[in-house]
Amino acid sequence: MRPVPFVMSRLARSSGLRRYVAGGLLWLPTYLFPIGGGLLLKAVFDELSGDRTVDLRAVLWLCAAYVGLEVVRGMVFVTAWAYGVYWWVAAATTLRVNVLRSILTARGTAADRLPHSSGEAVARLRDDADDVVQVTDDLVDLTGTALFGLTALAIMVTIDPAVTFALALPMIAAGVLSRLLGGLIRRLHRRARELGAVVTAHIGETFAGILAIKTAGAEDAVLRRLRDHNRRRRNAAVKDRLTTDLLDTATGATVEIGIGLVLLIAAPAMHRGDFTVGDLALFTTYVGWLTALPRSAGTFLYRLPQAAVAVERLRRLMAPYEDVEDLARVSGVWFRREPPPVLTSPPRHDDPLQVLEANGLTVRDRLHAVDLRVERGSFTLITGAVGAGKTTLVRALLGLVPLDAGTITWNDRRVDDPGTYLVPGRVAYASQVPRLFSDSLQENILLGRPADGDRLATAIELAVFDKDLAGMPDGLGTVVGPRGVRLSGGQVQRATAARALMRSPDLLVVDDLSSALDVETEKLLWDRLADAARDGRGPATLLVVSHRRAALERADQILVLDRGRVVGCGPLDELLEGCPEMRRLWTDELITEAEEQADVH
Repeated sequence: MRPVPFVMSRLARSSGLRRYVAGGLLWLPTYLFPIGGGLLLKAVFDELSGDRTVDLRAVLWLCAAYVGLEVVRGMVFVTAWAYGVYWWVAAATTLRVNVLRSILTARGTAADRLPHSSGEAVARLRDDADDVVQVTDDLVDLTGTALFGLTALAIMVTIDPAVTFALALPMIAAGVLSRLLGGLIRRLHRRARELGAVVTAHIGETFAGILAIKTAGAEDAVLRRLRDHNRRRRNAAVKDRLTTDLLDTATGATVEIGIGLVLLIAAPAMHRGDFTVGDLALFTTYVGWLTALPRSAGTFLYRLPQAAVAVERLRRLMAPYEDVEDLARVSGVWFRREPPPVLTSPPRHDDPLQVLEANGLTVRDRLHAVDLRVERGSFTLITGAVGAGKTTLVRALLGLVPLDAGTITWNDRRVDDPGTYLVPGRVAYASQVPRLFSDSLQENILLGRPADGDRLATAIELAVFDKDLAGMPDGLGTVVGPRGVRLSGGQVQRATAARALMRSPDLLVVDDLSSALDVETEKLLWDRLADAARDGRGPATLLVVSHRRAALERADQILVLDRGRVVGCGPLDELLEGCPEMRRLWTDELITEAEEQADVH
């Protein structure tokens, strides 16, 4: 089955197939009521135009029936609209939930399938999900207009086949034209969506980097880039809209041609008496409603390729092994009932860390056959020059970067998907680039976990954040601003460390945590983590990326990287004797610390 029809069929069941069918059955009468209206108008005009005496009471009853029919139709329309909103929201939510579930929990790395910016991902979740739901919803309109069209044409054929054929021919031409333009519409719509996402991404990045832009005096350059993106987006959007509008115009033109043909053919028939005034009233009434059939068909046909583009773009956000069935999976939407409980603590595991081992880890052009062994209770440190591959090694170990080769084992058990296995509470990670949200400090540390006061206090103390917190008027309620802009660089790093420590991991992985800390704070940080490891209040095992002396001197083993390769491994003393790269790094660090101390004094 093709992807779009499959997704449409799944979405029809997203909030219950019965609800979708019930909603459709409510909409269909709104299209079929005009059948009765046309027959009533035919009866009225035949009564008024005949040679016999007009029965005024019959005419009034017919008019009253017509008005009553329209009133009922309006009430059904309002009911169907209110009922359909629930399905629409549920269907769109189903798509978005499945994409987010895949990004957050599917096997494999999410980094290689996410677009280059979060703005583009948001654009896909917003616009492309709506495109798929829209075409599914349009199927109801097409069904309704088709039922009306078939019924109306059947009635009209019994009155005058020639006039009916003249009316149907242009509609067939409109359907053929829609089919021919489908490929072009698909290409133009994909281009418009891609360039629209570029604009969204640029605006998001501009707001995120507003301080950097202002301090660099780059406002004009950023605006020029925005104008360039907007110009390309506008041109693509105009072409996309022009194509669909041309199709709408062509469809409308065929309808007008059909009306003209009806009038031309009906005039001689009326002159001969084969076509009554009531027949003309019925045809004229039906023609107005029949225009909805080619328009609905044309709309549905050009939205099908648009939906195909949308399905493709949403699928690219999901794991490679997932398909459209996973995209449209009916996972449940809780609008009228209580949702399932949210997992607020790391899942328990029965295999506490004894040894984590990596063999032959290779990431193309960045990491070359790296071996690493981390034993329980150890302090393992990874060091090297800028660009040596330190962060790549850690991210590859945690499944955040796809591996080209290599194996990872936890307690001698092979880990096929580290991205879903080496997570809290086995492993917690404080990244090189801390990510805080524009929320309170407490929420940034907890990230949805229950506020366990003792554990929270311990995490803050181990991260050496307690004195900073005491100096904040709002304490844990302090709003840190987007990406933590209201905190210093060191405070952002230590808040990130506190977040990781809250997860009570077997293994704490930190990437250049102390780069923004002064020497005294850094020493206190490692002292507290070491003490906590001994008395069981903190993680017993540390894997640290750093070049700082305080960390190097505490490490049980140091892994030295140079351009993605291991050039040394062992205690600091041995490396200073036998590893030239370690000696160079150590000398550079001593010089840097001496300069920092001189600046302080």
